[in-house]
Amino acid sequence: MSISRNILLWASENKWMREHVPSWRFVKKAVKKFMPGETEASALLEALKLSEKNLPSVFTKLGENINRIEDAEAVKDHYISLINKISASRINIEISLKLTQLGLDLSEEAAFKFCKEIAHEVKTKLGNTLFLDMEGSTYTQQTVDFYVRLKSECDNVGLCLQAYLYRTKDDIEKLIAVSPSIRLVKGAYKEAPHIAMPVKKNVDENYLLLAKQLITASCNAGIRIIFATHDEILIEKIIKESKLLGLPKEKLEFQMLYGIKNNFLKNISERGYKGSVLVAYGESWYPWYMRRLAERPANVWFVIKNLFVN
Repeated sequence: MSISRNILLWASENKWMREHVPSWRFVKKAVKKFMPGETEASALLEALKLSEKNLPSVFTKLGENINRIEDAEAVKDHYISLINKISASRINIEISLKLTQLGLDLSEEAAFKFCKEIAHEVKTKLGNTLFLDMEGSTYTQQTVDFYVRLKSECDNVGLCLQAYLYRTKDDIEKLIAVSPSIRLVKGAYKEAPHIAMPVKKNVDENYLLLAKQLITASCNAGIRIIFATHDEILIEKIIKESKLLGLPKEKLEFQMLYGIKNNFLKNISERGYKGSVLVAYGESWYPWYMRRLAERPANVWFVIKNLFVN
């Protein structure tokens, strides 16, 4: 793992920096390159612009590790309200959320109740899928088990899996039995080297191996697969594998963050593959933002360069 990535991940978890850095003016300006704003209104406006380019959106309200059950319920209520607004807007938007945002640390039963209610509203009002984000490795098994239980009661839920974890290949094999919807990311948390691959080259190689595994499963079982990466070389390799394995274009999906290579994503969409943009919003953006920079430290220079634009 590079020194710069280590520093960025350390900064994402540092209490003093979490409390002070978000108020720095130049940081607030920089973060706008990765999210349109802190409010759902700003996210909805951007989703409308993206829809005009035939790009669907995936919304996530930033925040994690809620420490009061009342706050978790407030998050649930926020998502219910948001779903109604999305329904009224008629924009193609899915939702992705963190379980610790719904109180997983406090009560798994309460989190399950809240999540099930949101999934029901998503199905009846939007007719699409609610995705569960994956957090640090201390939550991986609990999140996988939570998802399997939720999937037995709600057929419109999906799960994010991380390619840098050694265990993910086995997780996919076990999850295929429940006909999952899976979004594959590389992974953005600071993990011990015996848990997650510390070398980027190895993560990239494993991502492609997992992609082949998922494509094969989709060909055989019809599961939904989404590849969330900005790596153009890796994307082209995945497309090549999908052709070799016989996966129809419309079953291959790619997802990118707002503000990063969205023109490339539009090009992918114009080639007949599905593409969507993850639009994040909310006041609790600092740890998420630092992890985004850590995923590809070159993004730091991207931000610095764009600070002087407009």
